[in-house]
Amino acid sequence: MEHDGQLELYGFLAARLKQAHTRVAGLQVPEDVRMQLARRLLVITAAAKHDLAGAARRLEELMKDLDEGRFPDQRSS
Repeated sequence: MEHDGQLELYGFLAARLKQAHTRVAGLQVPEDVRMQLARRLLVITAAAKHDLAGAARRLEELMKDLDEGRFPDQRSS
């Protein structure tokens, strides 16, 4: 059963990553900002190979940043 849950999470994450990539590609932001966001998505994608739940959390954080208009050059560290 745990395996079924992982497959479901993987499917959800794959769909959300696809949405995120489409969204980032359509943003009206400077190219360097878009590249930083794309790199962040690639890191999340790579992390999903080892930690599905962690990658899902990171992706939701990214999506929240996008929803709130927080982009890499505007975030405070």
